[in-house]
Amino acid sequence: MPQAPQAALPPEVPHVVIVGGGFAGLWAARGLAHAPVRITLVDRGNHHLFQPLLYQVATAGLSAPDIAAPLRHILRRQRNVEVRMATVAAIDPAAKRVRLAGGDALGFDYLLLATGATHAYFGNDAWAAHAPGLKTLDDALALRRRLLTAFERAEAEPDPTQRAAWLDFAIVGGGPTGVELAGTLAEIARHTLRDEFRRIEPATARVRLIEAGPRVLPSFPERLSERARRQLERLGVEVLTDAPVTGIDADGCHLGERLVPARTVVWAAGVAASPLARTLGVPLDRAGRVPVRPDLSIGAHPDIFVAGDLATVQQGGRPVPGVAPAAKQMGRHVARTIRARLGGGTGTPFRYRDFGNLATIGRQAAVVDLGRLKFSGTLAWWFWLVAHVFFLIGFRNRLTVMLDWTWAYWTWQRAARIILGTGDDTPAGPPGPS
Repeated sequence: MPQAPQAALPPEVPHVVIVGGGFAGLWAARGLAHAPVRITLVDRGNHHLFQPLLYQVATAGLSAPDIAAPLRHILRRQRNVEVRMATVAAIDPAAKRVRLAGGDALGFDYLLLATGATHAYFGNDAWAAHAPGLKTLDDALALRRRLLTAFERAEAEPDPTQRAAWLDFAIVGGGPTGVELAGTLAEIARHTLRDEFRRIEPATARVRLIEAGPRVLPSFPERLSERARRQLERLGVEVLTDAPVTGIDADGCHLGERLVPARTVVWAAGVAASPLARTLGVPLDRAGRVPVRPDLSIGAHPDIFVAGDLATVQQGGRPVPGVAPAAKQMGRHVARTIRARLGGGTGTPFRYRDFGNLATIGRQAAVVDLGRLKFSGTLAWWFWLVAHVFFLIGFRNRLTVMLDWTWAYWTWQRAARIILGTGDDTPAGPPGPS
């Protein structure tokens, strides 16, 4: 028998508005499950995304539903939460109102802003047309189409020079996302697509990873960075370090006077905070993030909190990294602070606990930094697999991902190699005869 609609909570109950259904927002909402508040969780999408595995969707290893779940389903048993799918246009701190794109507004007693980050091209936004980034499921599906279509275009290209051009790939940015994309793309070319084409040999594809700094995975210890580089090179990836990009166009990446040819370029180098932060009327850092107080509130408005990639938090003289564990901890901390204030207290300063860094390069190749314990290779790869399955949302997602990865391990096949959409975002080939 269907359940009756949830009874509305009394209007005098404090209203908590959470903008963003990512790690910080969702963990804050869960942390307030038994608090005497009514919560409105606003997100422009209807799902929570497990972003650390987004590159797996982009490289056809997993399907979109494997790493995402509807917010309404996740929070269906939490009776003090209402989920609203909407785009937030601005925050009015003085009036304590969240203004939505359609003209509606939500009043709040407490606000958590956790809208994350977007791509940053260091003032060169024209590069975006040639080098898409990877932040959302839409980005992942478009990138998957772009990558797989490149092989199809190469197969159909009669000119050998242009055919080879379609098999040139470049990943800009040597952080975890760039490293994981480059390693997986090399495996696809050398193993997954083997024997499937008649005119091209996919294994001849050139995958280049371009990093402006002196080493890949700069957030890892130097020893692990060097191991990651060697593992990438064993997979056939050409790693270019100390190579800042000065231009990106249809021909590839320009490194000063040098051109790195690539018909397909992926941007994994920079991020900028959500532009919604500008509407708060507070000073921002160079990346557009909000400097927050020790309890994650903003100075002039102690009832407004900022968490996740949108916040800049210093701890021990170093910034708290923009990673999923940090966002979860921030979300839980905001929930504890709100509960403390409801009880007449003030809460405690936020303290980030660093549980370590993980990055995978390819099959039986990964690096793990757990502080005193650092290792790489097969053991690190298995550790990475178990950790990511464990932290996925929902039993179905864990089971599906385990089955897909097991199938891929034994067969080298990737389950989601269907090209969807019109392909309008795929780079065009050279102009044909008029």
